[in-house]
Amino acid sequence: MKTPFFAAALAIARKDLRAEIRSRELISTMLMFALLSILIFSFALELDRVARAEAVSGVLWVTVVFASILGLNRSLVMEREGGTMDAMLLAPISRDAIFFGKLIGSLAFTLVVGLLLLPLMTILYNLPLVTLNLLLVLLLGTLGFATIGTLLAAMTAQTRARESLLPIVMLPVALPVILSSVRATNAILMTTPGNDWFAWAQILIVVDVVYLVLCFLLFQYVVED
Repeated sequence: MKTPFFAAALAIARKDLRAEIRSRELISTMLMFALLSILIFSFALELDRVARAEAVSGVLWVTVVFASILGLNRSLVMEREGGTMDAMLLAPISRDAIFFGKLIGSLAFTLVVGLLLLPLMTILYNLPLVTLNLLLVLLLGTLGFATIGTLLAAMTAQTRARESLLPIVMLPVALPVILSSVRATNAILMTTPGNDWFAWAQILIVVDVVYLVLCFLLFQYVVED
């Protein structure tokens, strides 16, 4: 008898969260990378305040994207090496529940990093980054990255060159999310009319839904190979 879908997905997500609370390996690695990235960009753009203001949205999302890739890679590799992925595949739960459980964990880790970056970048770049509109865009953007990243990380975790392969595979696929997130963030920071940023947010919602449906359908074939 199979475990109910939502119960299985939440159990997998809780497992990932408990493991991270005990080890603090993923969050600490992602945060260290993110902090170093924004500090380097801050020093590089220090002399040109106009360029720094215009580049903030790009800096934010480049940092979030690569921190997300780093976390996804390590998470799925640890699942494979520890044998927990094989155990989940043998358990009486659906493959879709495994996908959503891993997605919840990946989304939570990436959101924590993004939420911690906003106040720090507000101080470094002297721009109001902690706003409700920007928090909404951050949620939508990280949801898109976590969705496609969970699928692709499960696929590349089985290869030898997984550390270098995941960014190569993920970045072109996630390009619609990156562009929409950067444009929406830039519109918010430049205080353009509300419809401008909201139009990009709507595009993000559509892209997230498409990615969710496709990854939901493809995940069971990826983990079986």
